[in-house]
Amino acid sequence: MPKNIINTFEELELMPSIKRALDDMGFEEPTEIQAQAIPLVRSGKDIIGRSQTGTGKTMAFAVPAIEKINTHEDKPSIQVLIMLPTRELALQCSDEIKKLTKYTNGIRPVEVYGGTPMDKQITRLKRANIVIGTPGRIMDHMRRKTLKLDNIKLVVLDEADEMLSMGFKEDMETILRETPDSRQTVLFSATMPPSIMAITNEFQKDPQVVQVNRKQVTLDNIIQNYVDVPMGRKTDALKLLLHYFSPSLSIVFCNTKKMVDDVTETLNKSGFNADALHGDLKQSQRTAVMDKFRSGSTSILVATDVAARGIDVNDVEYVFNYDIPQNPEYYVHRIGRTGRIGKAGNTVTVCSGRRQVLALMDIAHSVKSKITEINVPTAADIHSRTAEKNALQVEEALSGDIAPQYSEMVNLLLAKGYSLFNIASAALQIHFQSNEVNIADIEKKQKQYHQSNKNGNIDFSKIILNIGRSSHAAPNHIVASITERSILHGSDIGKIEIYDDSTIVSIPSASVEDVIDSMYGAKVCGKPVKTMLFDQPSKNGRFYGSKQSHSNKNTKTAFKSKAKTFSGKKDHPDRKLHSGKPHRRSNKRQG
Repeated sequence: MPKNIINTFEELELMPSIKRALDDMGFEEPTEIQAQAIPLVRSGKDIIGRSQTGTGKTMAFAVPAIEKINTHEDKPSIQVLIMLPTRELALQCSDEIKKLTKYTNGIRPVEVYGGTPMDKQITRLKRANIVIGTPGRIMDHMRRKTLKLDNIKLVVLDEADEMLSMGFKEDMETILRETPDSRQTVLFSATMPPSIMAITNEFQKDPQVVQVNRKQVTLDNIIQNYVDVPMGRKTDALKLLLHYFSPSLSIVFCNTKKMVDDVTETLNKSGFNADALHGDLKQSQRTAVMDKFRSGSTSILVATDVAARGIDVNDVEYVFNYDIPQNPEYYVHRIGRTGRIGKAGNTVTVCSGRRQVLALMDIAHSVKSKITEINVPTAADIHSRTAEKNALQVEEALSGDIAPQYSEMVNLLLAKGYSLFNIASAALQIHFQSNEVNIADIEKKQKQYHQSNKNGNIDFSKIILNIGRSSHAAPNHIVASITERSILHGSDIGKIEIYDDSTIVSIPSASVEDVIDSMYGAKVCGKPVKTMLFDQPSKNGRFYGSKQSHSNKNTKTAFKSKAKTFSGKKDHPDRKLHSGKPHRRSNKRQG
């Protein structure tokens, strides 16, 4: 580590051409990782840099890499090799180097990655002195003899943990073995699992460690919130959040490619402007999606974690976690897409039920952060916030010059007897009305699922679960499972009839679809259960369901049993302990 704390680029004594380029890029002072790493990489020592995305680490290795290039070779050769896990990251790294060398002659970077023609890359490789690429395509060029590594001075492994997790271990080792032993090796990784340590032990010599405090880098400027909604209402909650915050650029994270496609399709059908980004897209599609997002022509990007490794856009206002991240590292990588380079950022995680809330609190504890619960905005909240934003827009217009034709239009309407108030109201309605579509439909759904049965006149339907006394199921188990996954409180649930191998539950009819959907994958007393709409018992004592949960649709199941009946409102011995969300929330662990 450098002995002196470096606070300015002047103290780093950069090449004048690079300093001039940094001024054009708007950078005034180095980030922590840049201040620490640039002097060490310059010194020629092997480096292990532990730093998250969004800390400026690309510049931390790019600046000394550029300085190492001999631009006066008789015959061009590859002197610096930079390996990254994804095509997007390779492109972004190359773009960064091109910006840094805007006023530096003789630096010729080339990107090599899959999904693009080999012949163009081969042509450019003949004159290149820096190669930025993915391990797979680098190996392809090595096999074709179109990439020679004999003169490599510096190898950079960026996001090394992600390259290993994507299965590039053998390629990385083969490439490193083909480079000279005298090379300098710089490795950046957000985590340091045993597989990374094995790489450093074999291919680095007495590496110096540079570590940036995770909390300071990734969380300081990010407001982190979550909402808790039923499983069947996650998409509606996401729509309401997008309507309310109305970010100019936002990213929605999902855990699977299928969910990315489903969420993207739903958002677009609801009038939003969303694009999907995941590993099944062709390179041309991925490039087009990212170009549209960077330019702002697409405002919402729906992505998986792996695809998001290539997202490097500085103006993302909000990150929404539609699915709970699989681990704390994924959470940090996700929220690191907002609040970049000192800008304020915001993130909202959509949880469904107590288990997901507790999983998120575990993540909060792990990353030493506070994630605060907020309410899902109502239609009234959205209308109020929208009105404020629209009023500001009108105020800005009033502070400037108004074109004569619009003033003439007002005079014409006044001459016809209309008041200024009504003219202004009609004009605002014409201009802003299109922004208010879809909110009323979502509000209607929310009201249906929040329907109260206080007056006792709510229409009930029955559902049947294939679990009963033989599995030691009790009313409190049934109530807890339903209220954890659906919008219902314990007091909303009607009569519960427990038989040997089945249970019939009375549910408000307006919520029965939600309950059946949200019970998909549920367990009661440790046993997976199937849930369906209950019709009526037949004469032979068998009970049949007509509409079933996802796990058993289109099959007809009979449950033969003997009944024991409990009233949902009066006869539950454990009603106070196992009903309602206030109790559920009081048990939340703090992060």
